[in-house]
Amino acid sequence: MPPHTDEFIPTRLSLLSRLQNWDDQASWRDFFDTYWRLIYRAALKSGLGDAEAQDVVQETVITVAKNLQEKKYDPAGGPFKGWLLNTTRWRIADQKRKRQRDRQPAFAKADDSAFKEVPDESENTLEAVWEAEWEKNLLDAAVERVKRQVNPKQFQMFDLYVFEKWPVLKVARTLGVNVGRVYLAKHRISALLKKEIKSLETKMV
Repeated sequence: MPPHTDEFIPTRLSLLSRLQNWDDQASWRDFFDTYWRLIYRAALKSGLGDAEAQDVVQETVITVAKNLQEKKYDPAGGPFKGWLLNTTRWRIADQKRKRQRDRQPAFAKADDSAFKEVPDESENTLEAVWEAEWEKNLLDAAVERVKRQVNPKQFQMFDLYVFEKWPVLKVARTLGVNVGRVYLAKHRISALLKKEIKSLETKMV
């Protein structure tokens, strides 16, 4: 099944407005928990190592914090998803420039003009990764919402049958229920998931 996480709930305008208050630690924790894995995975899939990807997360969050504090993000200018992607892309480029500098001989480091612009040959790939991760995280968020609405055993039936792809008879025997209950769980929870996904999509900015 998808990871047990609700980190990637689409951005709420109310959260972004609260983040303009540097003293609102709860909102900043909410923001970090929501987006760090998305940024981290995008960085890894762009060819960075673990430590570099962690730096991208940190620098991206710092950049977002400063821009929100200075009111440089305007929702009218485009979705937050795209703005965050561009911010992440530049921080990834920073890490690639740093890597290149570190690999240069000491005598060459005095003049780093050659590394001010690093062509990103994987830009389209990054956008594709971002879209895929965003959609995956949307599903994860919907799953977490639905889990709070249904009986744990009912969700377990759905999980094993739909996400784990167990045969319906195996699910029924393992959980001690009849096949009809497994099908009912699948039908009910599938409908709830579709509803939650639609709800989350309408809240994207």
